[in-house]
Amino acid sequence: MKRIPTLALALSLVALAVFCALAVPSPAQAGMISFTEGSTKVNAYLETPEGEGTHPAIIAIPEWWGLTEWVKSQAEHLRKEGYVVLVVDLYDGKVAKDQETAHQLMSGLDDAAVIVKLRAAADFLRGRSDVRANAIGAIGWCMGGKYAIRLAAADPGIRAVVMYYGAPLTDERAIRGIQAAVLGNFGAEDKGPSPQQVRAFEKALKRAGKRADFKIYPGAGHAFANEDNPWHGYREAAAKDAWKRTVAFVKRELKQASIPRGRATN
Repeated sequence: MKRIPTLALALSLVALAVFCALAVPSPAQAGMISFTEGSTKVNAYLETPEGEGTHPAIIAIPEWWGLTEWVKSQAEHLRKEGYVVLVVDLYDGKVAKDQETAHQLMSGLDDAAVIVKLRAAADFLRGRSDVRANAIGAIGWCMGGKYAIRLAAADPGIRAVVMYYGAPLTDERAIRGIQAAVLGNFGAEDKGPSPQQVRAFEKALKRAGKRADFKIYPGAGHAFANEDNPWHGYREAAAKDAWKRTVAFVKRELKQASIPRGRATN
């Protein structure tokens, strides 16, 4: 019986191992990470989807409560849709359990420093081997919605923004700087932002030649999409419709717009 040389056998086994590793899709992962971009340190929660190759990515920005389990669940839903999701922890580990604490934490933020941190998060995603650098978006709820649109005004590489009841931009120069398509989900009973403020912002975006799709839900107030809404303001029908709009929007603006030629996407 002819024996295979030891070196040849070893090489064959290595080649087989490499083939098997490439054939098995990368597993989904989730967890807290820390990184530094330039001189900016960022703490964040990262969700990565299954599958080989590159994926579109989304920066998620929490409500004034901070990095809660609810926000993590939203990141998980987006990951299951095929996105790398980075939830930036603006409070660096602190989570508010009551309105007083939430107000104190939010009031302690410096808007300019927050945008620096969010831009560092965008640069971090662009540098990842599993992310399509031309397919990065942002989503935010309440306080996070305010910062998501301001990130888009500061970073022309942001391609899509989803605002859930976030404070609109009023600075026309900042509005002109937005290169992203904008989706907005708001409540008709909300006082901040009010429907009048929302409509004025939508008109300003369109006047500046931006693509904007806003919807104001009758009977819904602030934070209507959050099941943990402490004011009992969760509105299931509105929340489900807003999420359906969100998924379709990011699929069109991030996933489909960046798909490599010759490949299909779901």
